[in-house]
Amino acid sequence: MIRVTVWNEYCHEQEEERIRKVYPNGIHNAIKDFLGANDDIQVTTATLYDENKQLRENAGITDELLANTDVMFWWGHVRHGEVPDEIAIKVKEAVLSGMGIVFLHSAHHSKPFKMLMGTTCNLGWRESDDKERLWILDHNHPIMAGIEGRYFELEGEETYTEPFGVPDPDKLLLIGWYNGGEVFRSGCIWRRENGKVFYFQPGHESYPTFYNPTVQKILTNAARWVAPVCPRMPLECPWVARLEEK
Repeated sequence: MIRVTVWNEYCHEQEEERIRKVYPNGIHNAIKDFLGANDDIQVTTATLYDENKQLRENAGITDELLANTDVMFWWGHVRHGEVPDEIAIKVKEAVLSGMGIVFLHSAHHSKPFKMLMGTTCNLGWRESDDKERLWILDHNHPIMAGIEGRYFELEGEETYTEPFGVPDPDKLLLIGWYNGGEVFRSGCIWRRENGKVFYFQPGHESYPTFYNPTVQKILTNAARWVAPVCPRMPLECPWVARLEEK
């Protein structure tokens, strides 16, 4: 059983009626619904804001939650700064010890992602209802398993554009093209010590992206691929004795 935690700011859905119409139960629950439909995935959620629009202590992330999470999904947008640094560090260290993590859309500017990348993670953007065509670069990668065709399309998405200020991915799985002319590295994977990281660009809050069957399939595959294959390893730097005598 893969234990997944879906983390979401949960502010747009409570503050804006137009967003609430798209995700009435929050983006986190929309993701939970399709991930949890799989027999091998158990999903819980955590949010920065509670259902009374109050900021949660520790951003809703406890040591116990991290210890019982194999894979974390992170959706953030406008409240990155309200995640305490010490919590972001704990998430980063959980990844280094083996927890898998999937960063969604504007989570490119989240504290944990920037800590794991070590760069600005800046990009160009525009909200203009552009269509996005996502080209699949490697059908043989497990995250792309079962995705047919050379590409799939989203009728509306926020435009992201290069340059994307991240280290070169270990593997690039998707390139997004917009009918405004821009392109973007939309599906990237990295290994960070014992953990795997997948960044997936689609998922702006005002579009029903997380209801798209192809998106759901990719993210379900991603949960399985980034999940650790062995117990999490403690982050240590121990002194060691010689194995052989001089």
